[in-house]
Amino acid sequence: MLFMVIEHFRPGMAPDVYRRFHERGRLAPDDVRYVSSWVDAGFERCFQVMEAPTPAALKRWTDNWDDLVDFEVVPVLTSEQAAKAIEPEL
Repeated sequence: MLFMVIEHFRPGMAPDVYRRFHERGRLAPDDVRYVSSWVDAGFERCFQVMEAPTPAALKRWTDNWDDLVDFEVVPVLTSEQAAKAIEPEL
């Protein structure tokens, strides 16, 4: 499953997020894979695509960061998957 993870950095915590990442890495379980990410120019949010077999597996990753970040997790499909899924309704 793919997830769009919107990380809302807690006020003033962006340096701490980057420090932890630099020192300890992504802290993701073996079954959770990083795909790509973008950070807004104000260092308030990170938009990250992650792949995990279940929402529970993804939660094991977010639990490692929830002292610095508030998470919004949205299950998503690729455009190709979405087109295929909607095709019967066209």
